[in-house]
Amino acid sequence: MVILNDTSPKANVPEFSVSELSNAIKRSLEQGFSHVRVRAECGRVTVPKSGHIYLDLKDKDAVINGIIWAGVAKGLKIKPEEGLEVIATGKITTYAGQSRYQIIIESLEPAGMGAILLQLEERKKRLAAEGIFDPAKKKPIPFLPKTIGVITSPTGAVIRDILHRISDRYPSHILLWRVLVQGDKAAEQIVHAIEGFNAIEPNGEVPRPDVLIVARGGGSIEDLWCFNEEIVVRAAANSKIPLISAVGHETDTTLIDYASDLRAPTPTGAAEMAVPVRTELIARVETLGSRIISYNMRKIESAKLSLRAIIGSMPKAENLFSNLRQRLDLLELKFVPSMIGKLQLSKSALEKAIAKFSPNLLSTNLIVKKHKLAEFDNRLKLSIRNLARAENENIKNQKQKLDNAFKRFILAGQVLNQKRNDKLASIGQLLNSLDYHRTLERGFAIVRDESGKVISSKETAKSHNILSIGFKDGEINVQNKPIRPVQGDLF
Repeated sequence: MVILNDTSPKANVPEFSVSELSNAIKRSLEQGFSHVRVRAECGRVTVPKSGHIYLDLKDKDAVINGIIWAGVAKGLKIKPEEGLEVIATGKITTYAGQSRYQIIIESLEPAGMGAILLQLEERKKRLAAEGIFDPAKKKPIPFLPKTIGVITSPTGAVIRDILHRISDRYPSHILLWRVLVQGDKAAEQIVHAIEGFNAIEPNGEVPRPDVLIVARGGGSIEDLWCFNEEIVVRAAANSKIPLISAVGHETDTTLIDYASDLRAPTPTGAAEMAVPVRTELIARVETLGSRIISYNMRKIESAKLSLRAIIGSMPKAENLFSNLRQRLDLLELKFVPSMIGKLQLSKSALEKAIAKFSPNLLSTNLIVKKHKLAEFDNRLKLSIRNLARAENENIKNQKQKLDNAFKRFILAGQVLNQKRNDKLASIGQLLNSLDYHRTLERGFAIVRDESGKVISSKETAKSHNILSIGFKDGEINVQNKPIRPVQGDLF
């Protein structure tokens, strides 16, 4: 049944679908809060694969959901982190699927310097806990780098200071990777530079740097913020090439300073840490060369004296067997007379015996005795000759062994002396190659002041009136500052 004259309140209220009501609320919020700035603390932060950032903005009494689209997130100066106090700028809208309102964030900035420092300190603690700043991971800086990679802006005083200082100290090949050192894109470019230098193959067409310098002049904490970015810090820590950080002035400290292998107070200081002073190195080499020559000369002289002493202490070959020869002669002199004496006694005894017997018997016996005596005399002489021959042969063998040993000793001494002379000649050639007079012969010159001190810069030369210029064939004195002529009198 339809009642045509129903006057209850429900009769004039329009009906909406859920979508219509949701869209009406959405339009109302977007028109009333088209542009808002909210100061809040970041709560839960979620970053899916799409690159959008979903976060909670909260204070002690309320929470509002926030969304940062991927395109906006790439250009943010800071990345939202839980607990960071920020100022978010955007517009209020609704999400019909869950019947909630939210803020679409267009820009995000830290709420004051304290928030920046707090974010920096928390990031530092987190990276330190991962071992990024571990001193045990620091790589030594090479003593004499052939190639130095510099990562900085191509304009400004930083690159000029580095080039000038390296040229003054020890000229080396320098590769410059141009990057922005401030702004949204600076961190990404610095990371690409570090990774690019590390990707260079050794012994390729482009020389691989032996050391890297990341440099920038001074500035505010906002200006230097790109060197606090996590991607830059990790790239510096993962660099296979030793890295020197020289960001800002001596009092400025960024996170890349903790991750680098060596921190320099200024870009000029980084150049001084990268290379030694060439003149000091040459002087040191000359000093060491002189000490090596002196040491080898002393060793050679000592070896010569030892050789002479050994040769002098060795007996002559003819004197080694003089005692044996003399002993043999004495034995011969004693043995022969003794035998002759015994023969005489035997002969006398025989004659006495003959007188006692008959002549025939005695004759027969005497003949037998003579034969035995002659046979005994022959054996005795043969034994003496054999003994003398054996002794002479033994003396010859001993003399031959001694001569061979003496020849080997002389040959060993000559070989040792030749090796030391060759080593000394090699050292002499090295010293000649390091002699600065060879540099003068190629057309270079040495500039000295009145006291004879070497002048290595234009500014130093300006402070002296008289300069001495040394060439390969001598020196000349020149007037550095012109002397104004004396005004003469016309009358």
